[in-house]
Parts: sequence; C-alpha cells; structure tokens
Amino acid sequence: MRNVVLFAAMAALFILTGMTQSWNTSLSILNMAVISAIMAMGVNLQWGYAGLFNIGVMGFVALGGLGVVLTASAPNAEAWNAGGWRIVGGLAVGIAALALLVQAWRRLTGRVRTLAMLALAVIGFVAFRWVFDAGVTAVEAINPSVAGNIGGLGLPVILAWPVGGLLAAAAAWAIGKTALGLRSDYLAIATLGIAEIVLSVMRNEDWLARGVKNVIGLPRPVPYEVNLQRDPGFVAWAQGYGFDPVTASSIVVKLCYLGLFALVLAAIVLLSELALNSPWGRMMRAIRDNEVAAGAMGKNVTKRHLQIFVIGSAVIGIAGAMMTTLDSQLTPGTYQPLRFTFLVWVMVIVGGSGNNWGAVLGGFLIWWLWVMVEPIGAGVLGAITANLPEGSWLRVHLQDGVAHMRLLTMGVILLMVLRFSPRGLIPERRGR
Repeated sequence: MRNVVLFAAMAALFILTGMTQSWNTSLSILNMAVISAIMAMGVNLQWGYAGLFNIGVMGFVALGGLGVVLTASAPNAEAWNAGGWRIVGGLAVGIAALALLVQAWRRLTGRVRTLAMLALAVIGFVAFRWVFDAGVTAVEAINPSVAGNIGGLGLPVILAWPVGGLLAAAAAWAIGKTALGLRSDYLAIATLGIAEIVLSVMRNEDWLARGVKNVIGLPRPVPYEVNLQRDPGFVAWAQGYGFDPVTASSIVVKLCYLGLFALVLAAIVLLSELALNSPWGRMMRAIRDNEVAAGAMGKNVTKRHLQIFVIGSAVIGIAGAMMTTLDSQLTPGTYQPLRFTFLVWVMVIVGGSGNNWGAVLGGFLIWWLWVMVEPIGAGVLGAITANLPEGSWLRVHLQDGVAHMRLLTMGVILLMVLRFSPRGLIPERRGR
C-alpha cells in the first residue's frame, strides 16, 4: 500500500503540472523521467545487487547516444570513399597490435618479454597512426560545415537502442576486466576517469560523430509535428475536439514517445524483478553482503561482478540511446557528471537502493524536482521579496540565488532521506 500511495502521489504531481502549466510541459518532464528511471535501474543493478560503486555513469550514457549516430544516421558515402576504409584499417591494425601484446605477455618471460612488448608497442603505435591519421584527415575534410564524419548505417532508430546498450556493455567489459579487482574506492576513481576519456574521444574525434560540432536531425521513431499539422485528417480530428492542431500535434508526439519508453521501462523492470528473485539474484546479494563467505562457498566473485557490471552498463547505454533519440541530436558537450552521474545516484539513494521499484520512483521524483524546483523557487522568492524595495541587497541576493535552488533542494532531500529513511522511500525487501 505504501508503494501504491507513493506512485499515486507521483502521478498527481505530473497531473498537477499539466493542469497548472501545460500538458506539453508535463509530458516533456515525464518522458525524461522515464529515461532517468531506466538510468537509475542500471545503477541499481550494479550497486543495489552487487555493491559496485560506478561513478562513470555519464560515459555509458554518452556511448548509448553514440550508438544512435552510428546506427541510425545516414551514411556519408563520400567520406567512406575518401578515408573511411582507411580508418577501419587503422583500427584493425591497433587491435592486432594489442592482441600481439597480450600474446607476448602470456607466452614470453623475463627480459625477452619486456623487449618484445616494447618493440611491439612502438611498431604497432607507429603503424596504427600512419594508417589511421591519413584516413581521419581525409574524412574530416569532406564538407566539414555539415558533415566531416563517416555517418551511420541508416537503419531504423529503434535498432539503435540495443546497439547503444551493446556499446556500453563492451566498454564495461573492458573496464571490468582491468578495474573490478580493485577496492570500491579505486573502482569509483577508475570508472570516473574512463568516463572522461570516453567523452574526450567523442568531443575530439570529429570523424566519428562530429565532436563538439554536434550531430543534429537524427531520425525519429514517431511522426514529426509538422507532418501531423499538414495532415487534413489530423487537423479535423484535433479541431473536432476543440484542440489547437499545433498543440495537439506536440502532445500526440510526446505520447508516442512515452508509449515506447514505457514499454522499455516495463521490460527492464520485469526482467530485473525476475532476476532479483531467482537463485542468481540471491547469489549476487550474498556476494554483495559478504564477498569472503561467498568466495569460500565456491562462487567466482570477480566473474559475477563483471557480469552485473556489464548488464547494468548496458541498461544505462539503452537509456542514453533513448535520450539522444528524444532530442534528435547528439551533443557531447552537454554530458556533465552533475546531470548524468550525481543526479542518477541521488535517484537510486532516495528511491531505495536494491529495490527496482525504488529506483523507478527515485527517477520520477528527482527528475520532476530537478525541472520544477527552479520555477517554483522563483515564484516563492518573488512572493517573499515583493514588499522589499527595488535594489534592496536582500532582494537582489535572494533573486540571484534562484539558479542554485536545484542543488540546494537535491542536498536537502538527500539529507532528509538519509536521516529519516536511510534505506530509501521504498526499501529493499530482505528475505529470511
């Protein structure tokens, strides 16, 4: 009953937003809230199930967005002919060099291994740069004002969502193979550093996704508003119910997005609940609570940590792909730790770590607050300072502080939850 009341209260907030502001605003917040809830689900899988402290969330979100560009955007045939295949060849040379280094490490010993690895590293790096750099230069010279990149495969954008998850999962596997043997604090530092590396690559490698020039006009899985407004049938339908066709088209598009996002969220929640209540889920929680005891019982702790780390990162990548699809653009400069790491962690902590429904509730609540606190704070402070004289230092100080209401509110909520409900609004259900 408590869960029902909490979700009913959350629904009331969105209904109130639609009634007092506009349904367009309410649906916009709701769509991003669903995506945020999926991000929180991914972090909850890692932290709530296995106790893995990942603060590189924004890197996996960005990789999900990159998946949309590489999958759904139109291919740039001219760029491929100019240097695209040379870039592929350069990447193949780099991978081959890494494979040879791994084999040298495994098969050789002593000074011979050291010298062989040094020689392979130098030769491999020179060969990689010689092949790769020429291809990059050729591709980025092709119409750089609107392109300068290789483009994508031109596939339906829905297919980009699992591709975004696969890219994030591949990166998580590479990170996990090297970093999961570290203590939790070192793992956190490693994931943060690698997330910054991922973003640095996306911002600087223009051939991949135009870097900071951004990729705009990405395909959408729903109709365009302007096409609905030009459809006589839709216009007649909207006017028949007393709606403005422009407003109605925007609401219909947002509802279409909401339907798709809700299906993905429902599937992830269902699979997560089934996994949590399975023998696998009980094993993961046993490892989380006592790694030494689980290892003594024959469980491969590192392997299971890698497994859940990859799964959680894939979920985050899917959410990142959905967000890029909603925006119809990839803007690497907007990926910031505050939005895509700190805020997602607040969602998990406030909602209830280890509880899937808690992560969903936290995603909805925190995102609604993140968007609505600033306008609500501006109205409250405006009413408080209405009787103060113009130019008063107190009035100016309070009005200038409106921009910081978001951060203040997040901090207060986090402290209140940790003080009065340290296990979150919907605590984890512990079995006997």
